[in-house]
Amino acid sequence: MAGSAPYFNPWDPEFRANPYPHYSALLSGPPPLVTLGPVHAVLVARYADVSAAMRDHQNFSSVPPPPAPGAFQPFGDSRDLLGQDPPEHTRLRRLISREFTPRRIRDLEPRIRQIARELVDDAATRGEFDVMADLANVLPVMVIAEMLGVPSDKYATFKDWSDRIVDAGNSATVAPPPDAISAFMSLISYFVEEVARRRKEPGPDLVSALIAARDQADALSEPALLQFIVLLLLAGNETTTNLIGNGSLALLRHPDQFELLRREPELLPRAIEEMLRFDPPVQSTGRFPKNPVSLGGVEIPAGAVAFMILAAANRDPAKFPDPERFDIAREPNEHLSFGEGVHFCIGAPLARLEARIVFEEMLRRCPHLELAKPGETLSYKGSYFLRGLESLKVTCR
Repeated sequence: MAGSAPYFNPWDPEFRANPYPHYSALLSGPPPLVTLGPVHAVLVARYADVSAAMRDHQNFSSVPPPPAPGAFQPFGDSRDLLGQDPPEHTRLRRLISREFTPRRIRDLEPRIRQIARELVDDAATRGEFDVMADLANVLPVMVIAEMLGVPSDKYATFKDWSDRIVDAGNSATVAPPPDAISAFMSLISYFVEEVARRRKEPGPDLVSALIAARDQADALSEPALLQFIVLLLLAGNETTTNLIGNGSLALLRHPDQFELLRREPELLPRAIEEMLRFDPPVQSTGRFPKNPVSLGGVEIPAGAVAFMILAAANRDPAKFPDPERFDIAREPNEHLSFGEGVHFCIGAPLARLEARIVFEEMLRRCPHLELAKPGETLSYKGSYFLRGLESLKVTCR
């Protein structure tokens, strides 16, 4: 990196395991310009700067620069919802959001409750279990897969594909590793066949509903449909998995807050917001200045990558009193973990619902949950950007 800039290296395992001590330097001044491998970047960390930039899609585009010749492009020139700006983003989001209405999400609660209860009861009978392997890795992929109409015998395969694709983030190279490409192509091939089948034989699933989505004479193109399905599996599965894991760890490392939640379970919705603020499943996201633009007292050149470090903004003392404290009663709690502006996470209500149900079931079955090995060094998955634990072993009493 350039000069004496604050240390920021998403490919360093030690940095990835605990990036938070490094964020305080980023919060103490204007966004620094750095070099990360082949990328010229600006590290946007202060809450006011991150919030302003993410709301300003006129200057900070979500459309990445053209890929290098020969780069892996499974969908050709088509970009998914996250990589679009208005008006195309507005059109796609309007079509897709019809399937993510509050009523549709509420209708999922009984089935999510059934899945969570079965998983928690099965894990709890063993006395010791792994929050990640037994709950967090399993429930979100089951929910998303059921929504997409995927048969249950494919759930483990889908999770494997998802993990291999996400782990590609553990590389500073531009090209994803062969294992991730193989998983990506397997996932796409599966849904190419499924989309063709459900065009002929639609069902009550989300894929069939998206195929039928109409906006006057408009519809989702085949690449846009496939990209959104892949995005749902990866983002809808991995982020909720990490919310459950990171949130469990925060509670277990702060027994006073866990005890408060046991005494006052009505605090759970606020506790989930604090889990999202304190150790968010998405640490950072990218924006791309279209032209030279001023932000936070610095001039950002066109062509730089602007890292919007959501996790740092969530600990900005200018916004959050005592930001390093995990406080399940914190209010207000206007964290940025679901993004801001036109790209605010479309799946946020589903993630909150799944997390609430899982924690309700764990509190019901394991009111005295503890870390199995309190001093154990925990290991994190390959991606800095999607922050999640490999394993979290606990005892249930």
